[in-house]
Amino acid sequence: MSDQNFADKPFELEFSVRDYECDLQGIVNNAVYQNYYEHARHQFLLGKKIDFAGLHNEGIDLIVSRVEIDYKFSLRSGDLFLVTVTTRREGHLRLIFEQDIFKLPENKLVSHAKVTGVGLNHGRPMKLDVIPGFLELLQG
Repeated sequence: MSDQNFADKPFELEFSVRDYECDLQGIVNNAVYQNYYEHARHQFLLGKKIDFAGLHNEGIDLIVSRVEIDYKFSLRSGDLFLVTVTTRREGHLRLIFEQDIFKLPENKLVSHAKVTGVGLNHGRPMKLDVIPGFLELLQG
């Protein structure tokens, strides 16, 4: 099975850096970027009406199994930035989130992440197309 891309245009969410997210060097701590990426993914999925709590009540959990981040440029307190999200299916089990952070207004690439997600049914890996309407929601 070939990989399947779901979006032509990325989902976008704008943020600004808060003082407490910076380390002693005055730049955003590297671990904080994962929070930015996760919040954007959650907003993307919520916008697609994917209900984490409802799925969990059915024994289905969507989890992150791998995160790869390349850091290119540092953000500082007060910086405005944009997080983008695109998705693609990889095989039957994995959903890949390709995400970027761009400093605004110059649209300078700050970092790139590849986040791999999988679905678990009562703790066991499951095919994504088993989740009713899941793949269709991501496409629309």
